[in-house]
Amino acid sequence: MTAVTGGLVGDPLVRTFVAWTFVRAILHNGWWLLVSLYMVIDVGLSPSELLLIAAAQGTAAVLFELPAGVLADAFSRKWAIVLSHALMGMAMISTGLFPSFAPLMLSQMLWGISWTFSSGSDIAWITDELQLPDRMHHVLTRQARWQLAGAGVGMVALGTLGALIDRATVIVAAGVAMLLLGLVVAWLFPERNFMSIRTQRCRGSLRILRHGVRLAFRDKTILVLVIVTMLVNGAADSFGRIYPVKLVDVGLPEGNEGTAWFTGISIAGFVTGALTLRIIENRIHSETGARGVMVLGGISGAISLALFGFAPDMQMAIVAVLVANGVAGPIFRTVTTIWVNRRTTKEVRATTHSLLAQAEYVGEIATAGVLAVIAGLAGPVGAFVLTAALFGVSAVVVLLAGRDQDI
Repeated sequence: MTAVTGGLVGDPLVRTFVAWTFVRAILHNGWWLLVSLYMVIDVGLSPSELLLIAAAQGTAAVLFELPAGVLADAFSRKWAIVLSHALMGMAMISTGLFPSFAPLMLSQMLWGISWTFSSGSDIAWITDELQLPDRMHHVLTRQARWQLAGAGVGMVALGTLGALIDRATVIVAAGVAMLLLGLVVAWLFPERNFMSIRTQRCRGSLRILRHGVRLAFRDKTILVLVIVTMLVNGAADSFGRIYPVKLVDVGLPEGNEGTAWFTGISIAGFVTGALTLRIIENRIHSETGARGVMVLGGISGAISLALFGFAPDMQMAIVAVLVANGVAGPIFRTVTTIWVNRRTTKEVRATTHSLLAQAEYVGEIATAGVLAVIAGLAGPVGAFVLTAALFGVSAVVVLLAGRDQDI
């Protein structure tokens, strides 16, 4: 692995991993853009039906996240990723083929479940194969940058195809492409440094589960990161669902012009996020550096979300969105993933990452409910102030936890 120590960017395994991340981001982000329009315009689902689908998807993901992580640690990280692609492709294809409420709810639940077999498994796999844990922050920040780039490319490419051809057709085609990408994983991803459980598999799986949960609660750093993940992802997900309402209020144009503006703002957020991750990459290799970057992310999130809530015009609102989505969000997601990966052990790496992902889902579900009540009582400004407060509290939690140098 001399190529890795000399330069991670040039390592064939890293290039394969990053390229896979990029292509997957193109497919799932472009697909989701079309599905968001498809369910409303083509299928005609009501707001209550959309919320029921979102709740069902989140619940399915929460239930499967931890068992999927255990499966990856007990049997295979590589084949957990392949299984994720198979389930994801089937969910994507069925979404385009069956345009009614009940089938769409089932396909979205399957879509949520499919991600549980990949979240954590991909990071555990690349960490095992490279066997350079002290250099993984470079790999994971590079992965995150290309994931953001893929998201922007996917929105433009598949969005354009959906407008030129037909949304349902492109949705199905994206699902077929996701299945084929799973075959590429099966072909190109080696698994040379992982030993599966070969005897007493049920007992071994339970041992992995207990070890992973025990590590999450006994390691103060991981516990703090789990708490922060619940707070930040709850705030970020809820903000992502409601901020277009504010943009319309401050002057976002209607019709095709408004769609172009919204797409441009989203892509600018991805570009800003990629630049942010490039800047912080060499500052998070130490505990002090990671802690400082996370505190900065919390402060920037708190200020930008508060400004967005009180923004009097579209210019200020756009700047606030770019800071929230392009600075605060990417910092927290990337640094928490890297730091948990660094603190966990090889035997339960996927399980521990699954616990982190489960914290994301729980935070999103809980925060959405609270914000719905606050928005009804205090209006949208109250909801945005609460999301800002959650980022601020996260910064304080990280800062206080770092006083004894544990994080």
